[in-house]
Amino acid sequence: MTRERLQKVLARAGVASRRKAEELIRQGRVTVNGAVATVGDKADPDRDAIKVNGKGLGAPPVLRYLLLNKPAGFITSRSDPEGRKTVFDLVAPRHRSNVEAVGRLDYQSEGLLVLTNDGELAQRIAHPRYGCKKTYLAKVKGRPGPEALARLRRGMVLDGHKTAPAKVKPAAPRGRRQAKENSWWTVEIAEGRTRQIREMFYRIGHPVQRLRRVAIGPVEDAKLPVGSYRELTPAEVVALRDK
Repeated sequence: MTRERLQKVLARAGVASRRKAEELIRQGRVTVNGAVATVGDKADPDRDAIKVNGKGLGAPPVLRYLLLNKPAGFITSRSDPEGRKTVFDLVAPRHRSNVEAVGRLDYQSEGLLVLTNDGELAQRIAHPRYGCKKTYLAKVKGRPGPEALARLRRGMVLDGHKTAPAKVKPAAPRGRRQAKENSWWTVEIAEGRTRQIREMFYRIGHPVQRLRRVAIGPVEDAKLPVGSYRELTPAEVVALRDK
């Protein structure tokens, strides 16, 4: 194997995401052949002795990729001080021991969530610079007018920072009628700030009543039952890497 940036090697080994791996390096907790590493160093895991907190990387982990259809009423953290149910309660013990949720869906939101121990892929999905877009189906109160929709599409300031432009178009969920008092919209964003879509619609006066993520990049699965999960196919993993 050729020499690669150390944070990439650590992410592939399942130690942490690239960003967290950089933090470990800056903290002086990573050594290469006995020398304390610095950010920007390169290494070959097949030839170099790489240690984190004094322990070698060991054999590369078996990488696991799960796609879960999160129900409302679950959090995406591994544990919760308030005792609420987590998405890991939905996963068999043999599958959940070494995976983490990529990104977040808030407590009341539903939809697709990737669970993996591949730190490099997690970074490509979660970090905005890679452009992995997420698509949502939102039921909102009332019907936003042209000016309100234009605000969503061109971006708006949330917590002092302007959001990137969003794609917003009308949606009619199969088998359901559009009621006069609410409307459905398909929203595509590439950032995923905390409660971003809910806050965006709230700002234009049309609070979200229901929110479901229906696609992560090129990956979607309308047939996956709510509360169930499956392995991502090799082709889906490749598609997420290339996105």
